[in-house]
Amino acid sequence: MTNAVTNPKTREWQAMSREHHLAPFSDYQQLHEKGPRIITKADGVYLWDSEGHKILDGMAGLWCVAVGYGGEELVEAAAAQMRELPFYNTFFQTAHPPALELAKAIADVAPQGMNHVFFTGSGSEGNDTMLRMVRHYWACKGQPNKKVIISRHNGYHGSTVAGASLGGMKYMHEQGDLPIPGIVHIPQPYWFGEGGDMSPEEFGVWAADQLEKKILEVGEDNVAAFIAEPIQGAGGVIIPPETYWPRIREILAKYDILFVADEVICGFGRTGEWFGSDFYGNKPDLMTIAKGLTSGYVPMGGLIVSDKVFQVINAGGDFNHGFTYSGHPVAAAVGLANLRILKEEKILEKVREETAPYLQKRLRELADHPLVGEVRGVGMLGAIELAKNKQTRERFPSEMGVGMICRGHCFENGLIMRAVGDTMIIAPPLVISKDEIDELVEKARKCLDLTARGVLV
Repeated sequence: MTNAVTNPKTREWQAMSREHHLAPFSDYQQLHEKGPRIITKADGVYLWDSEGHKILDGMAGLWCVAVGYGGEELVEAAAAQMRELPFYNTFFQTAHPPALELAKAIADVAPQGMNHVFFTGSGSEGNDTMLRMVRHYWACKGQPNKKVIISRHNGYHGSTVAGASLGGMKYMHEQGDLPIPGIVHIPQPYWFGEGGDMSPEEFGVWAADQLEKKILEVGEDNVAAFIAEPIQGAGGVIIPPETYWPRIREILAKYDILFVADEVICGFGRTGEWFGSDFYGNKPDLMTIAKGLTSGYVPMGGLIVSDKVFQVINAGGDFNHGFTYSGHPVAAAVGLANLRILKEEKILEKVREETAPYLQKRLRELADHPLVGEVRGVGMLGAIELAKNKQTRERFPSEMGVGMICRGHCFENGLIMRAVGDTMIIAPPLVISKDEIDELVEKARKCLDLTARGVLV
């Protein structure tokens, strides 16, 4: 594969990009000089660009295309709903069947006691909704000073003002004077990068104990909630040590605060269970959702609310919050079809029992590579840490951009694998086959080899 442009349409589209399109998370000068890769079609786990190159999508779009590309049932669900009722809002004591039926379908697969859903257009909007609902909840209980939300460094909770503030990405906070007041952060459970001389087990307990330390520092009477991803996705597929979540549960049981699980990435089968909270045995009070809800075919997100929280806000009068597209009928119809496919085709069972164990086994074969310091993963999530020294976990100087070098080789060799610093991450569609997993791992090894030639001396 090469970056050479031979299709005149590619040049035309790239010109449109330079002249009119502002892409997310982009250096516009750099993008204008290079021009974006133009993706024109997709099927299964593969994409094709405007130059005719076939690419294995190791990131399921952006963590979201659970059932793969080309799902005619989802297309038909959208088309049928557009013909029947293309749009109506859910304001003014009005509703429509798709939103109501999807809310029930979500409650049917959610953890016990989580029976209510507020729909949004994205995971970012879901976390904005969470922040407002959590503070409304405490105000309804006569404790309006309980406003502070504790989050984690390097966590990701979206890109809106509230979402980016909840997240712990410093480079995002540097733009826009973030975080907003009332949000504080604690260390992440990232043993490979931050564990020092502690064992993973020791570090897991230490990282969890930082929650209690922060609650006591801020004051229990001021803390509203703790929000965390079961597995930090955009932060680099940070899988907590086994001691982490049990200790977190012990701490949460001691204090009167809410627990919010951000399930935008882990939800709807990514771990082999319906939710990451199921995988770890956690009992959240609220869960934000998006991505796999519709397999990315139509934008949709939401907030799943426990009976405990609902009973309080139900008695609290108006909840003055909402979006034009909350529970959009077309998105809801696609979500219903998507959940039906996940259930009827037993995709979660196949992930849990067959393909995820195979993916994790094959990925760990890359641990012998001289550039690889650690391989970790759960379900259909994986991370490959690039390190200068395997034994000491010493990283390459950040200015070398080793992860971006590797990502470039991936793009050139028909594989989409994301770089988070010097961590290469994957989250392929849940429907990926064993043969396609073999292809993914073989291409990943080739790209590691190409990267090593340029950075290891």
